[in-house]
Amino acid sequence: MAELKKKYGLVTAICMVVGIVIGSGVFFKAEKMLTLTNGDLPTALLSWLIGGLVLIISGYVFAVMGTQYEKVNGVVDYSEALVGKKYAYYVGWFMSTIYYPAMTSALAWLSARYTMDIFGFSADSAQVMTLAGFYLIISYVINTLSPKLAGKLQVSMTIIKLIPLLTMAVVGIIYGISHGVITENMNSVVNEVSEGVFETAARNGIATNLILPGVCTSVFAYEGWVIATSINSELKDSKKNLPRALVFGAIVVVVIYMVYYIGISGSVSTADLLSNGGAKFAFTSRLGNVFGTILTVFIAISCLGTLNGLTLASDRGFYSLAARNQGPAPRFLGKLDEATEMPSNASMIGLAFNAFWLFYFFMANLTDLAGLEGVAGWFMFDSTELPLICVYAFYIPVYFMLMVKGKGLNTFKRFVMPVLAIGGAVLFMYAAVAAHGIKNVGFLIIALVIMIVGACFYKKEEAPAK
Repeated sequence: MAELKKKYGLVTAICMVVGIVIGSGVFFKAEKMLTLTNGDLPTALLSWLIGGLVLIISGYVFAVMGTQYEKVNGVVDYSEALVGKKYAYYVGWFMSTIYYPAMTSALAWLSARYTMDIFGFSADSAQVMTLAGFYLIISYVINTLSPKLAGKLQVSMTIIKLIPLLTMAVVGIIYGISHGVITENMNSVVNEVSEGVFETAARNGIATNLILPGVCTSVFAYEGWVIATSINSELKDSKKNLPRALVFGAIVVVVIYMVYYIGISGSVSTADLLSNGGAKFAFTSRLGNVFGTILTVFIAISCLGTLNGLTLASDRGFYSLAARNQGPAPRFLGKLDEATEMPSNASMIGLAFNAFWLFYFFMANLTDLAGLEGVAGWFMFDSTELPLICVYAFYIPVYFMLMVKGKGLNTFKRFVMPVLAIGGAVLFMYAAVAAHGIKNVGFLIIALVIMIVGACFYKKEEAPAK
């Protein structure tokens, strides 16, 4: 099996963590966070903080594992070393067919949404969906044919995407403090959440019931950090650089998210944010239409940077299986292109799954089918949240086995942090059940079907000759 060459440094790894996590999620989910938390700023900030703490803890534990193991794909490597080859195969299959493509395809749509928003097209328009498909294909072409260019784009786009976040943070916080907007928003709640259990909770002042959907929403904004582990075999001195990138990148992300959200909340009243479109309204209110539009362009570029980072990992998904002589046609999917030294065959299969999940996202969230009730409504789930939370269930056995097998580690690394990481994973899963209800069943049914298909391609190890 041909091996990928080491071509990325520490800066690229850090930019991959920060660049993948910071993208559309903080812009897209900030608006939803306001609605779900009933306009309660302290509750929203607490939701962001809890999600961020889970990110930092999980990143730290994966950093510990990164100092011990290195092969082709971090998560799959750790699963194989700690739990077993069969379990690692199913983790790799889930990430290649569900996790990576569900998130990557959503980013293609979000990139198109913010791009076309500049020209006045609605999020569910044919123009947006066409551009989303185009972005998806171009991203795969760049990452497959020119991986070094993709790495340079990741670094430059990470810098670009920090501009709107830090600008809004600084301007919003200064304005919010000087005009008392932050204080006002801290002490007010806007009754504009959708009908249901969370509205009842809001009327009764039960903040904990508002935190759960907020935490669930934060997952998409924070997710993507683990994808940096997919290039560990291509990272120079990965046993040192990957842990550094995971921990440092995670802390940077949480700090930026918190100050950005405070900046948004300090720019205008919560009621105005909810009724006028969230982040874009905040930008134009404090910076004017021209600068607001310019920053919207930066947001679109930010989304494209995240899409590039996700594709960087997504097009390696099936290769990571083939490298272990697993999955469909391992010789074909494990082949590297002689000119680019990239798994172009595996990339094509990854693109096909991305196309499927992009179509699914459109049908389940942007058409009349989204309002279906009954059994059919179970399957109209949010693919930007449930697949991302489900992957944390796969992490739990890995965390547990780190405690069992990590005999060379100190108590803090071997027990304290893995236990906290398991607690964070359980919290995310509980939040998913509380926020999405019966739609979790619809997602699990589809995921189970895909996993059963994957089981058909699992190859049992041959017993050694006696």
